[in-house]
Amino acid sequence: MKVLARPRELDEPVAEVRGQVAEARPSGISLLSQRTLLGLALLLAWEGSGRFLVDPFWTSSPTRILGKLAEWTANGSLFFHLFITVREMLLGFVVGAVAGVCAGFLLGRNERLALLVEPYLMALFALPKVALAPLLILWLGIGIESKIALVAIIVFFLLFYNTLAGVRDVNPNLVNIVRLMGASERQIIAKIVIPSAGAWILTGVRISIPYSLIGAVIGEIIASNKGLGYLTEFYAGMFDTDGVYAALVLLMLLAVVLNVICGRVEQRALRWR
Repeated sequence: MKVLARPRELDEPVAEVRGQVAEARPSGISLLSQRTLLGLALLLAWEGSGRFLVDPFWTSSPTRILGKLAEWTANGSLFFHLFITVREMLLGFVVGAVAGVCAGFLLGRNERLALLVEPYLMALFALPKVALAPLLILWLGIGIESKIALVAIIVFFLLFYNTLAGVRDVNPNLVNIVRLMGASERQIIAKIVIPSAGAWILTGVRISIPYSLIGAVIGEIIASNKGLGYLTEFYAGMFDTDGVYAALVLLMLLAVVLNVICGRVEQRALRWR
């Protein structure tokens, strides 16, 4: 039996691509090390500008911010206000997420009901949620209830529309085949609709987490006496730039941690894909 030789022309593009990939790889220092060095350089530049170029009243500096954070840690205010903000955010997120997912499934499986109420939901979705904060404060006061309600409203619409899109994305032919095989509506939802919409829901959850933090902070800035948003507003009113920057750093770190957690959860949940 005659074996055909592989043409050399087919090997040349492969070798060329391999060479390009090898050239594109960073050599010597890893990407993590490069990022670390860049961050340190930016911090040093910030510290130097605050000491020698710009009045620290305007830009503060990393050492002054660390000093303020150490002061808050020592007197216990850091964890107190951090806990309040996280509590408002998580409670509002849970309420809004549960309501949004349930409403999304209900309207996704009932097209007639969706046609009836969807224009009104779209009108409410178009309303800037920040504009509701004063009204919620009038109804619920300046306690955590108004912040939880604001977060829940923001999260509701994000999860609702993601869930609705996920349910509508289910292959109707597959649903019809399973129904012809004798599956009940509950079995169709459990075995087909939920797995199909799961990716959409998890994406909505990841998008909603930072928005829930934004909602809690906005509510605290408008009217509150505790929380990281309150700290930002309080120190801004006192013309204490170090306090404002320290509160912003805490918010940034909290957002980064939440985003990393959501990313890990999403990766684990979507391994079946």
